[in-house]
Amino acid sequence: MSFRFYTNAVSRASRAFAAGIFIVGLLLIGFGFMIYLLPELFATLFAVVFCISGVGCGITAVKIFLAQKKLVDMDSDDSEDYRENVQIHIEEHFDS
Repeated sequence: MSFRFYTNAVSRASRAFAAGIFIVGLLLIGFGFMIYLLPELFATLFAVVFCISGVGCGITAVKIFLAQKKLVDMDSDDSEDYRENVQIHIEEHFDS
């Protein structure tokens, strides 16, 4: 009789994890061979992906710069426009 410190669920989970790692390893080997055999195709695909990512980053940066400019313009103009009819009330409680 063998004594186990783990349950059957742990055994199944570790087998599933090992199978997932094995499949990922086989996919990486396959992609490696495909890149080795067709380097121009993959270089072109990666170049397209990087260009699209760069354009997306540029557009996001421009949006942030415009939003920041809008905030600075709003603050530097008449700062009382958005504070119209606002009064501050101070309640003083004096304990005797």
